[in-house]
Amino acid sequence: MRHVIVFLLLGLSPLGVFADDHEQARQLKEAGEILPLTVIIKKAQARHPGRVIAVEFENEDGRHLYEVEILDKRGVVWELYFDAATGDFVKREREDY
Repeated sequence: MRHVIVFLLLGLSPLGVFADDHEQARQLKEAGEILPLTVIIKKAQARHPGRVIAVEFENEDGRHLYEVEILDKRGVVWELYFDAATGDFVKREREDY
């Protein structure tokens, strides 16, 4: 089962999310099982400069992932995936709209 939290980061706090998924992410963070979102955002921006426009928290096959969408200076949206527990970079994909 896949749980997704979407954080719209257009100047808004990432706290305006779906209650159940937000609660799961909060509990995992407090238990030390995943890294804080701020750490992942810094890693994403260091890897691919641009504006963070969205973040999803996903549970895929028991692995927690952050998907960070970044809009680069050319107007291209990139999806960067990080392991939520370790912060390790997983992959990057160009978003095709």
